[in-house]
Order: sequence, then structure tokens, then C-alpha cells
Amino acid sequence: MGRRWGDGRGQLMVRTDGDEPSVTVPLEIATSYRARTKGLLGRDSIDGAILLSPANSVHTFRMRMPIDVAYLDRNLRVIAVRTMRPGRLGMPRLRARHVVEAGAGAMGEWGVRKGARVEVVGSV
Repeated sequence: MGRRWGDGRGQLMVRTDGDEPSVTVPLEIATSYRARTKGLLGRDSIDGAILLSPANSVHTFRMRMPIDVAYLDRNLRVIAVRTMRPGRLGMPRLRARHVVEAGAGAMGEWGVRKGARVEVVGSV
């Protein structure tokens, strides 16, 4: 099940219970090497989240803010969520194919937790 996103904008829909999305969040999509390596570096905040794909680990070197990181498997199911302070190196997740980053605390507010399913709609 290959994903065919391009760099751009979209929406992240979080599905925690049932079929209806519980939350829809503005999403930046970073699939090119250049966009993935830049990620959230040098920013003070983000409106929504950023999807890095493909990715199975992240670091927060040169970041200005703590972030929440959700690791997604190939079916866009959350396999782990971590909060990382600046200057940290995240361990690779073997089953992870995509990573979503957001400001610290956002994932909990959106219901992004282990086992939740997300959907990516984009690029628009």
C-alpha cells in the first residue's frame, strides 16, 4: 500500500473511535529529502502538524521548541507517541514508515495516541 503524497499542504484527520474523524488538523507534507531534513528546524511554532514521509526516526537538534512525535506504520496507525525536547535524538522505530510532528501537547489534545488511526488528505 504505497503512499503517493508530494510536498505541500493537506489535512490530518485523527480517528480515535468509530469511523468519523474526531479532529481535523492543518498539515504540512514533507516527502522530498530537502523538505524532510528541514522539518521544523528554526521555527518557533507550527500551525497544525507536519508529516515526514518516509521516516522512522527524528532528531530535535537546532530546534527551538519541544515537540510531540507520532510514529505511524504503513497503515497510518499510531505505534508510538513521544514528546521530545530540543537537542535530542529519537530512536528509530522498526515498523514506522511515517512521522508526524507537532508542538508539545498537541497530540494529546487531538487524541493521537498508540492505536489511533489517522488519515492524510493532501496535497491541496
